[in-house]
Amino acid sequence: MAAERWQSGIHEFFQSIGETDDELTRMFMSSAFSRIQKNDDPSALPENGEKSEKQKFPDVLPILPLRGVVVYPNTAVPLTVGQARSIKLVDDVVGGDKLVGLVAALDPEKETPGPHELYQIGTIATVHRLLRAPDGTVRLLVQGMERFRLGEFVAEEPYLKAHIHLLPETAEDNLETSALARNARDQFQQITQMIPSFPDELVGSITSLEDPLQTAYTIANFQRIKLQDAQDILELDSVYEKLKKLIGLLVREAEVLQIGQKIQNEARGEIEKVQRDYFLREQMKAIQRELGEKDEQSEEAEEFRKKIEEAKMPEEALKQAKRELDRLSRLPTAAAEYGIIRTYLDWLVTLPWSKSTNDNLDITHAREILNKDHFGLEDVKDRILEFLAIRKLRIDRKHEMKAPSDDVIHRDREGVILCFVGPPGVGKTSLGQSIARAMERKFIRASLGGIRDEAEIRGHRRTYIGAMPGRILQSLRRVDSKNPVFMLDEVDKLTYDFHGDPASALLEVLDPEQNSEFRDNYLEVSYDLSQVFFITTANTLETIPGPLRDRMEMIFLSGYTENEKIAIARGYLIPRQIRENSLREGEISFNDEALKMIVRQYTREAGVRNLERKIGAVCRKVGTKIAENKGEKFEITPALVEEYLDHPIYFGPEEMNKRTSIPGVVPGLAWTSFGGDILFIETTAMPGGRGFQVTGSIGNVMQESARAALSYVRSRAASLKIPQEFFEKYDLHMHIPAGAQPKDGPSAGVAMATSLMSLISGRKVKPQVGMTGEITLRGQVLAIGGVKEKVLAAHRNGLTTVILPKRNEQDIDDVPEEIRQSMKFIFAESVEDVLNAALEKAKPVKKQPNKPIKKKSTQAKVKKNVKAKNTARRR
Repeated sequence: MAAERWQSGIHEFFQSIGETDDELTRMFMSSAFSRIQKNDDPSALPENGEKSEKQKFPDVLPILPLRGVVVYPNTAVPLTVGQARSIKLVDDVVGGDKLVGLVAALDPEKETPGPHELYQIGTIATVHRLLRAPDGTVRLLVQGMERFRLGEFVAEEPYLKAHIHLLPETAEDNLETSALARNARDQFQQITQMIPSFPDELVGSITSLEDPLQTAYTIANFQRIKLQDAQDILELDSVYEKLKKLIGLLVREAEVLQIGQKIQNEARGEIEKVQRDYFLREQMKAIQRELGEKDEQSEEAEEFRKKIEEAKMPEEALKQAKRELDRLSRLPTAAAEYGIIRTYLDWLVTLPWSKSTNDNLDITHAREILNKDHFGLEDVKDRILEFLAIRKLRIDRKHEMKAPSDDVIHRDREGVILCFVGPPGVGKTSLGQSIARAMERKFIRASLGGIRDEAEIRGHRRTYIGAMPGRILQSLRRVDSKNPVFMLDEVDKLTYDFHGDPASALLEVLDPEQNSEFRDNYLEVSYDLSQVFFITTANTLETIPGPLRDRMEMIFLSGYTENEKIAIARGYLIPRQIRENSLREGEISFNDEALKMIVRQYTREAGVRNLERKIGAVCRKVGTKIAENKGEKFEITPALVEEYLDHPIYFGPEEMNKRTSIPGVVPGLAWTSFGGDILFIETTAMPGGRGFQVTGSIGNVMQESARAALSYVRSRAASLKIPQEFFEKYDLHMHIPAGAQPKDGPSAGVAMATSLMSLISGRKVKPQVGMTGEITLRGQVLAIGGVKEKVLAAHRNGLTTVILPKRNEQDIDDVPEEIRQSMKFIFAESVEDVLNAALEKAKPVKKQPNKPIKKKSTQAKVKKNVKAKNTARRR
């Protein structure tokens, strides 16, 4: 507060002149206030004791700028001067009449303010004491005398000098002014009561003041006020307005102090409550010891001790648990670390260290469960049955096996880590549930999509507030078994940033060589994950890091064929939608043609999710009609499908034949994370020369494939019977529709080369023919991936012939038998093989496509007509 700073300044001043007695400081303050109360001459010093008549002031005074402080008339203020020009001013003033003009600077941060950077009203003051400090500064004790307004400045060097005009205050002698003065003294006294360090002498002197003007100036001098508010009080002419302004500031300061006291009291109350609770608990413990009873903390420690014994932890975890329990028993319950240790012990004792379920190793039973829950997926089912069979043999022949190997590096592995890779909706997640049901194990699922923090897998260290184990141990605690079927869904959608790389954290979890000693950051002891049956799912392998892929056994789930979808709909989807829509079995039925129409014209997907949605939509329409009493039984036919589901979304082979009826349009086969798909390649020519551009939101690899196709066609122009001047006269533009969808990959190379050759030769692509394969500049066709998905996509879209690389011939064995029987496969080793198989035969008269018709000029026509007339005349 300002009063404390003022008292401190006075005290330091007396110390600097060799007087260190605090009593001297109090005597000076009391005598100063007594002189003010008796209207003594402000310039009189205690040592001269003389009084003079009314002071007369010169017209020109040296001006001392003040930074952040306002000096009022009839108030004593300590000042410190450090600038060279200010020290020069003080020296000249002390050697003269000791009068100086004190004016506050507009900007307290500016060290040397000029004439236009000062307030216009200040205070005439006299210098009482002066002391030169060892650091070169000068300490002053000044006392304000009269207000003045600055006039014209007469000098700026070596310091400021200006004309002054006295500004006497307007003193209203009325009851309102007296009331305001009393109110100001009361408010000030209230404030000082909330500040214990405020000197009692000052409080007594100020509250005994009777002059309203002196009251305003004195309280303002000791009150914490902003610079602008302090200057406003000085500049106001009316004593009434000064007091009114001051009271507003005092009221606000009192409210701030009250709020601060309230906060301090609340904090003190909380501390006292904690101390009181601590003492009461200690007394309660002492009483319980005297009565032979156990306190709450001892009972909790004993309960933890029993749980530790029952958990059957391994040796490392047991030592850690006992060590933490000993620390817990020695800590007071009010300690912050008590709760942290208690939570840690709770996690240790509730993890399934020894709890497990017995596997049902009946192969026949497992096969029945898997076939009942899922149609098809024979590769996956065979792998699960192999795992169960080997585990059954290991248990049955345990007594015949040799003693366990003492090789500590290559130990026996019991766990298995599978990765189901396939498009959405083919049953990857539900297959994990069926595996758990077949083995009679517990099932737990954790979605990894969007996880970007390594601590989500490994947990947080206990040093952090709110630390917890990672999702692996949290899930095992929730399922309460150490050998569940654990599905890590969407492992291909992990992300990484500055928080860490969760995919790298999974390396230890999904490594059969390491996961027997998995260490969570929170637990800090090893936990055996080798008994867990880990299954991960993904839509694509490209986004899974290589080291993580290397630790998992990949099982690929392809899309379903049309017959498989119909069988799944009849066996699983339709009964489930009938139940979910509260229909009876006899109220709705689908014939085969209706289901084929839904599959072909409304879904066209690798899985069956949209198929189930469409079946559900039909069931809801039927349920609505039954609720409105518009029928009791409904057989769904293609006509009703179109009525309930509106117009078809997809069309049959007619649409594809229409698009490929123009030279330059070729259907290619693509593979995405959602399964296979058809990708049209379109090329056109326009007048120009040697220009070539590729559009359609394609990546760098696909652009390179397009340029390689063009280079091959140009290099074989002679053998392909392409006119040499074609590329000189035309620009080529290749476009891959569906531009909003990013596309990339090398497998469209043969389709691009065929599109270019189709356009240039004018030969259309044969109806219902699709192709895929990577090409080289020499015209070789290289092997590609995703053959099964691409063939299924071709079949879904009505293609009957597929051209594949010769090196992918063995991959046709993965295609379902019904698809192989209904489609024709052509295996090509070179681009020439592809062109011969895909393009129609050349017509006898070859015509350049999109060739501009040359219009004869008017002059040429006139010459021709004249020539014809002359010939006729000769005849």
